Amino acid sequence: MSAVRARAVTFAALVGVSALVAAACSGAATRPNGQASASTAPSASPSATGAPTQLELAQQHVEHVIFIVQENRSFDHYFGTYPGADGIPMKDGVPTVCLPDPVLGKCVKPYHTVNDVNLGGPHAQRHSRADVDGGKMDGFVRTAADSPIRCADAHERFSASCRQYLGPQGQPDVMSYHTRKDIPNYWSYADHFVLQDHMFAPSDSWTLPSHLFLVSAWAATCADVTDPMSCVSDLELKQAAAIQHGGQDPIYAWTDITYLLHKYGVSWRYYVGNDTCFLDPCEKKAPGSQATVYQQNPLPGFSTIREDHQLGNVVGHGEYFAAAANGTLPTVSWVMPYSGVGEHPPWPIDPGTAFVTKIINAAMQGPDWNSTAIFLTWDDWGGFYDHVLPPRVDENGYGIRVPGLLISPWARPGFIDHQTLSFDAFLKLVEDLFLGGQRLDPKTDGRPDSRPTVRENKPILGDLLKEFDFSQDPLPPLVLDPAPEASPSPGG
Repeated sequence: MSAVRARAVTFAALVGVSALVAAACSGAATRPNGQASASTAPSASPSATGAPTQLELAQQHVEHVIFIVQENRSFDHYFGTYPGADGIPMKDGVPTVCLPDPVLGKCVKPYHTVNDVNLGGPHAQRHSRADVDGGKMDGFVRTAADSPIRCADAHERFSASCRQYLGPQGQPDVMSYHTRKDIPNYWSYADHFVLQDHMFAPSDSWTLPSHLFLVSAWAATCADVTDPMSCVSDLELKQAAAIQHGGQDPIYAWTDITYLLHKYGVSWRYYVGNDTCFLDPCEKKAPGSQATVYQQNPLPGFSTIREDHQLGNVVGHGEYFAAAANGTLPTVSWVMPYSGVGEHPPWPIDPGTAFVTKIINAAMQGPDWNSTAIFLTWDDWGGFYDHVLPPRVDENGYGIRVPGLLISPWARPGFIDHQTLSFDAFLKLVEDLFLGGQRLDPKTDGRPDSRPTVRENKPILGDLLKEFDFSQDPLPPLVLDPAPEASPSPGG
């Protein structure tokens, strides 16, 4: 049994009845497994030739979607030299971009690092806007130097202990990038499946807002936790940080995607570290415990979760591995790392890669593989350099680019998706596949809130269905060694 403390009763029978009622009221049919059919979505209509649409093909082939979200890496930092991708501008293998370094008094270039430990840079909203610098994308070194990030400012930059974290010009490692040899598993997934080279963080801010957007397409502060109309956009979320250091009381009053999943009887689980506690009393974590921090586990803070009695769906990683092995994966899964394996600097990369590989291997080796789509991404840029200007879709974002991958037997092998994407595309996919195209739209979803934008409907947002090829034979599993040849330690 998972050690996650959820204290929630199971309402399976109620969910089934609710699904039937919701389907009858909305005109949506239900599938034999009790999930809502997407047959009412306009995009699900048959084509003019009578052939099934891409959405209909996806509904026939994809029964499980899994979202794995790591931390704090930009696209250029991990895939900036991947062949064919929109990577670091180079000529003859040498970066052509050069960013001002106020400590060195000159401009500095991106450089390759073999360090498994990187320090990165600050990554709150003000830092994102400083890095973007009005569209110049040249503020990364300056922002790091002005922050308390070790080995970036003038005070510590040239100390003996910092040399191993600097580039050849003496630049901080926000300008560093990794190559295939450093992160071979991630590059192998890109080789065999789909790499997304225009995946933008959903907001120009830090981890918690990104994870709120992941499950609800918004980040806000609510004056009244019982009133969804009292919420206003907030990317700093200082109130949430103050409240949720231990147990989590509901403080997010707007609507999240689990409200719709519950309404239509679509199964879901949110997998966190086995030692995660999110209901008081929470004891102090023992050294080495596998606990996911509150920033990556926001669902217990939503009032909808309590109202719908769904806290029991937030469970430990042990339950994920069991479900993958038994062929009982839910329709929608989110998998969050525990502290130490999320790749958040200064945590090393290799343990994070091993964690992700084990999660993916488990799905590939289980009986659900041929009906599964796995999306792997990172929650924000972590202060690392990226050269692509993020589009502005509303007051909250997008943020700086992050890596993104689709791993599925139906993925277009070796395809690089250049569409503009964000975490909103994940919600759009779930809504189209399983919810009849219903959006998190306060005008139509049955639960009004004060969100400024229906993000899934933005014309700029790409369509993840384009990354699938349902005419091909299913791709075989790519089971990888969680611990390939170790990357050198700093200075190694």
